[in-house]
Amino acid sequence: MKNSLIICAHRYDFGHDWYASIINIKKWSLFQVSISWSDYPSWPYLQIRSGTGDVLSILFWAHKFGLDFTLISRTWSWDRYDDLK
Repeated sequence: MKNSLIICAHRYDFGHDWYASIINIKKWSLFQVSISWSDYPSWPYLQIRSGTGDVLSILFWAHKFGLDFTLISRTWSWDRYDDLK
């Protein structure tokens, strides 16, 4: 992963995902956010975690809508998933 200020992308895999990664240095990002709209509904849940590559990660999901924030974490990389297609 090269150094970059902002990376924005859209993916479709069982729903739409829009994500942004801000201030990326090597394989680390200062802030990442993802907004998802899934093809399949789910029960609502909230997950808050720290560690294993994240200083702070918050995931909220309700029905088909998902929101994910991470602070100082490994940069999300979709390259390996794209190679499988």
